[in-house]
Amino acid sequence: MFANAPKPTLIVHGGAWAIPPEMAADHEAGVAQALKTGHAILEWGGTAADAVEAAVTILEDDPTFDAGRGSFLTSKGTVQLDALIMDGATLRAGGVACVEHLRNPIQAARLVLDKSPHIYFVGSGAEAFAASHGMPLIDNRELVLERERIRLKEAQVRLSAGLSDITFSGALAHDDKSSETPADNPGFESHDTVGAVALDQYGNLAAGTSTGGTLNKAPGRVGDSSLIGCGCYADNQSAAVSLTGWGEPIMKLVLGKWATDRVAQGASPAMAAKEAIAYLFKRLGGHGGIILLGPNGQCGIAHNTPGMAWGIANSQGLRTGLSF
Repeated sequence: MFANAPKPTLIVHGGAWAIPPEMAADHEAGVAQALKTGHAILEWGGTAADAVEAAVTILEDDPTFDAGRGSFLTSKGTVQLDALIMDGATLRAGGVACVEHLRNPIQAARLVLDKSPHIYFVGSGAEAFAASHGMPLIDNRELVLERERIRLKEAQVRLSAGLSDITFSGALAHDDKSSETPADNPGFESHDTVGAVALDQYGNLAAGTSTGGTLNKAPGRVGDSSLIGCGCYADNQSAAVSLTGWGEPIMKLVLGKWATDRVAQGASPAMAAKEAIAYLFKRLGGHGGIILLGPNGQCGIAHNTPGMAWGIANSQGLRTGLSF
């Protein structure tokens, strides 16, 4: 590592919601494994984008989380995945949405960042692009768990009974776009978006976010996770951010960019993270969580849900938790 080089730092999240006690250990273990993998890459001299891609891949492969295998099902019973990765040094980004035949959408997003003059591909076009660069296409059934088939059936029964959704938003929400996961209590067994932000020894930031979306969502629905400035953003001149939670309010506020702009204006990442989540609720009654990393290695984590799986790996060691 170069003299006076920044200390490599990685922050990850595994979703912000009411994590049941029986799922707590799996959430912390998954986050810890993603941290170990991604931070090792930084320690070996890898880039921030390398570390983010690796950490998010681990979370996508872990069925504990709503990304990759084990994701929520659409109303048609299929998995549709979205992901974005962004390089803070160049402001280059790569995103995919509504992909059904890729195991790791964050890897497809990285290919878009590195190999395409475009920023964003969706559906079959995203899959064709990824396949043309060596990613194998899989049967969508490989991403579907029986657990999720049961959840979908139960959700559709609740929806037909007219029960409202307070999985992310709570009873006080006043946004006109609600999540599509019907639930009759705030402890409904959900799981959510994953993400990572990293600072490498070269002083560069990167961010990545990946999701399977909301339970029982309409096919073709795209949330905040893969949209630049909404669920993900990175700029060496401000910060790197990944968000999780109820996507529609986050999109309306372009909350990722809002948070990084606060850092650029002089706020610490810790303060900007808290302000972003407060703003989300004050303006639109939204619920979710945020991880934020500045170019000096300062970290910010905040959420207004009952819990959020998170972890930090830096020169002080590796730490994980389910609330912050």
